[in-house]
Amino acid sequence: MDESRSPRVGAKASQAAALLATVAESAATPVPSAGDTVEPPVPDTTLTPPILEVRPPAQGPRGRRGGRVERVTGAVQPDAIAAILAARHGDPFAVLGPHQIEPGTWEVRAFFPGAQGITIVGWHDETALGTMERAHPEGFFVGRIPSKERPGYRFRIEYPLATRVVHDIYGFGDILTPAELNQVREVGSDATYRVLGAQRRNVGGAEGFLFAVWAPNARRVSVVGDFNDWDGRRNPMRLRHDGGIWELFIPDLVERMNYKYEIVGAGGDILPLKADPVAFAAEHPPATSSVLTGAPDYAWRDAAWMAGRGTHDPRKTPISIYECHLGSWARVPEEGNRYLTYRELAERLIPYVKELGFSHIELLPITEFPFDGSWGYQPISLFAPTSRHGSPEDFKEFVEAAHAAGIGIILDWVPGHFPNDAHGFAYFDGTHLYEHADPRQGFHQDWGTYIYNYGRQEVSAFLVSNARFWLERYHLDGLRVDAVASMLYLDYSRKHGEWVPNRYGGNENLEAIDFLRKMNEAAYAHSPGAITVAEESTAWPGVSHPTYTGGLGFGFKWNMGWMHDTLRFIGKEPVHRRYHHHDLTFGLLYAFSENFVLPLSHDEVVHGKGSILGRMPGDQWQRFANLRAYYGFMWGHPGKKLIFMGAEFGQEREWNHDAGLDWDSLDDPLHAGVKGLIGDLNAAYRAIPALHERDCDAEGFRWLVSDDAENNVIAWARHGLEDSLAVVVSNFTPVVREGYRIGVPEPGFYREAVNTDAGIYGGSNVGNLGGVQAEPTPSHGQPYSLTLTLPPLATLILERTEG
Repeated sequence: MDESRSPRVGAKASQAAALLATVAESAATPVPSAGDTVEPPVPDTTLTPPILEVRPPAQGPRGRRGGRVERVTGAVQPDAIAAILAARHGDPFAVLGPHQIEPGTWEVRAFFPGAQGITIVGWHDETALGTMERAHPEGFFVGRIPSKERPGYRFRIEYPLATRVVHDIYGFGDILTPAELNQVREVGSDATYRVLGAQRRNVGGAEGFLFAVWAPNARRVSVVGDFNDWDGRRNPMRLRHDGGIWELFIPDLVERMNYKYEIVGAGGDILPLKADPVAFAAEHPPATSSVLTGAPDYAWRDAAWMAGRGTHDPRKTPISIYECHLGSWARVPEEGNRYLTYRELAERLIPYVKELGFSHIELLPITEFPFDGSWGYQPISLFAPTSRHGSPEDFKEFVEAAHAAGIGIILDWVPGHFPNDAHGFAYFDGTHLYEHADPRQGFHQDWGTYIYNYGRQEVSAFLVSNARFWLERYHLDGLRVDAVASMLYLDYSRKHGEWVPNRYGGNENLEAIDFLRKMNEAAYAHSPGAITVAEESTAWPGVSHPTYTGGLGFGFKWNMGWMHDTLRFIGKEPVHRRYHHHDLTFGLLYAFSENFVLPLSHDEVVHGKGSILGRMPGDQWQRFANLRAYYGFMWGHPGKKLIFMGAEFGQEREWNHDAGLDWDSLDDPLHAGVKGLIGDLNAAYRAIPALHERDCDAEGFRWLVSDDAENNVIAWARHGLEDSLAVVVSNFTPVVREGYRIGVPEPGFYREAVNTDAGIYGGSNVGNLGGVQAEPTPSHGQPYSLTLTLPPLATLILERTEG
């Protein structure tokens, strides 16, 4: 919501200026938490609070729990009214709602600006129980009703143009239990998304939304939105001191209404309106409001998929990932170049990915983000799928369609930093709540973003709960965690003096390490079959090792070294490649130290790097031949596979997030040939156990030819768990090599499963007529050998069969 649409306390509040000399400003007491020490606000000792007597919780007529029953000594005081009118009262329930002023008599107080009159009516009908009198011209009303117990009632409000019957928001007691408040602080719990945010609730028969937000150092928090004219005076919240959480149940609200929080910070200033950190839906950027929606507890239809997902070891299954930016996979030019909706993507993207044989789609971040140019990597609403493509229900249907097609969905997840937009997490309650106060710890210099304070228990609990939310509520099949290296190292991209060592004097971020371990433990404990993948570019040990062995607990790690080395090699002219042969072989020295994914990601086709095809040297034919040979090499190499959209058909230009892919390229046989090759590589990867069962196991790999730099030939054998065997041979020169002998470990016929030089892909159709019989001639330290014709700039994948 544009802040210009959000009225503040202004002219209306100024009318109460005469009373403000005695305003009771009840400042909320800061709640201590782990991490940064936050100085509490200094109370204004010149102000006198109302005299309140708080009675123990009592059973009320409106729900399973009654709330606090406050008793004021006499009628409501003018200074208390003034504080409500000015939205400066820290405890509105001490003034508004029902208050027992003597046995059998209750005084009901309400604040409805613009109301002409209010009648107290029954809970179930409109029988009049009493008439309220205007105690202040701004809309403060007071009435009394007889009742031995805490009364149940509603308001019939007369406005100039309408009459409304509503529940008294301040007639409801505490909603959240102490146990729920405590669970929000438990790292690993799902309580954040079950308790906080705007949760649809039925309280005592009243339908509405329970708002709850963690802001322990705020002096006042109000819910503002379409339903109260964005007036922070109307719906101030109650602070639950034991959790630092503010709550308010507002009945009679409906979905799709916009809302935010208006917060008076620790210093007494009204902060910019804040989006809900646990909003389940948000407005379409550049609008910034949170949006009411039902909790995403859908009637899922993918039970078979979810049950089957947990029966396989992901390390031993064929994982081939199509990385996708939904906003630029395709657009609708004839309709203003608009985005595709989630449902349109379900109809177009998912069949396309299934046709090509990918096992997963990895989505660049779709948690709501304000700036298109961040590609989603600077999110604000971590619990809301971006509204650019539709509603949360629409996104659920996209996931359902993927699972029905046998495709998993991985979310690119960003717990490493957040943007400094005024409506976001930054300085949320007037203190550095989510971020470190010290910029040497809390500000990311490269990206101009804030860094989460992982040492604060509530922050880590918030993030772990968010990971669980996507895996459990939206049935996602994995999380790829962005920028892990920036989280692990306190001195990441910082010079001497720009960072703060840990308690042992080292550069390891101990709190971030603990957070990542707990996140992975929670993900694998509660979502069988789901995977976590780290984008980690350093030599940090044990990233994908279990936490009980000292590892970080990820399932997989991106092999950034392999990517950089091999792209550097393939970008050289073939005549120079003999001097860079080590770029092909070096990765095998550490290929099994982690569970690796081989990535050709979006980062490799932006910022002037060009496309993957654009890196290939030579004339047009050689460029496409190089690309096909490189893909064959990649699919035959140990490790799971990932390529970014457009690379599967050899897009020529660099990726542009503001435009769809160049789909007309597929009219060219060379581009269509690359697409066909990717489909066949995925089919071979799935069908040949040797190519995937031991992706992460050194016993599944055997060098055959590693030292023929002169001819730019490289070859290895891949072994499955039983007797599956495949041989991968790459010739990275534009020369046909006849009679090239390669040793193999087993006899039999070696079927040519993939030849990247096949004519159907745009190649020269040089090959081995479908396969080669092994000869009992030792070579390369193996008891058998193959005599092969190696096509130019090509990779062969040969599967051993009986015979």
